[in-house]
Amino acid sequence: METPKTLREVIRYFSNEDNCVRTVVKMRWPNGIACPACGHYQHWELKKQRRWKCKECWKQFSCKLGTVFEDSPLPLDKWLIAMWMLTNCKNGVSSYEVHRAIGVSQKSAWFMLHRIRLALRTGSIAKLGGPDSEVEADETFVGGKAVNMHKSRKLRIRQARNETPDWKYTGGPGNLPNKTAVAGVLDRESRKIRAEVVPNIKREVLQERILNEVAPGSTLYTDQAVVYDKLDKHYTHEVVNHLEGYVKGRVHTNGMENFWSLLKRSLHGSYVAVEPFHLFRYVDEQVFRYNHRKHDDGKPMTDSERFELALSQIAGKRLTFAEVTGKVGEAAF
Repeated sequence: METPKTLREVIRYFSNEDNCVRTVVKMRWPNGIACPACGHYQHWELKKQRRWKCKECWKQFSCKLGTVFEDSPLPLDKWLIAMWMLTNCKNGVSSYEVHRAIGVSQKSAWFMLHRIRLALRTGSIAKLGGPDSEVEADETFVGGKAVNMHKSRKLRIRQARNETPDWKYTGGPGNLPNKTAVAGVLDRESRKIRAEVVPNIKREVLQERILNEVAPGSTLYTDQAVVYDKLDKHYTHEVVNHLEGYVKGRVHTNGMENFWSLLKRSLHGSYVAVEPFHLFRYVDEQVFRYNHRKHDDGKPMTDSERFELALSQIAGKRLTFAEVTGKVGEAAF
């Protein structure tokens, strides 16, 4: 059978454990199976166990070892179906939906999705933009709306707001105690975006991030916030005043606004309640889907290609339940 192209084909194809192992091996080790411990390519195959034994260090290993699947008692078919759903659902997929779809507990589905989000995270040292390139930079705030909060929580937020001097709320009234700041940059030419949670939107924080992500000499478009002042030392910096309009010829940040709308649609619609502690994982998920909508030549990327790309990034990433719940170092009982 060819590479599955729909969710129905995925369920049928991966119902065979051998197909699951074959697919993971192909994506993880494109140059041949290598021992995760020593990197040696010579091994014996233990077919009945779907494992291998290294001829160099004599250690046994499976395709799960050293990946986000490590130490999971769940079969690979459940993992691969969950990964297909997360990488290809535009607005994300909740743990309750995965729990009902593949027959695991909601708690297990929640943990699975966080481990898959770790695989979706791609770090790159190459900077966006460059000479003759246009880059947009913007920030947003993520958090619950006061109209949907319990009366007691609104009271706590109001008290925190009243007890804190206004000068500490850099960025205006949107930077409230119940909001988390997210900053991002978008390269218009490559249509690649980078976004991450930031502690605040002070000038030194946002400008340091822009300098780290955007190549000098780029044309940088931002709004008229004072936190972006003096960037013209490194870039051709042009601003748009949102009090007067949102577009001034080529000068606008509508590409970033489009990404923020996709992010908040998934947070408000699919995930409903996201703790600030986990927000960066949901941002990484949305960045992966946004950056891989199309190939570099502009052709749309298929669901199977996006799934295979995500599967090729599972190695060398490990997330335990203690880490994802913030209980690292605590006793297990």
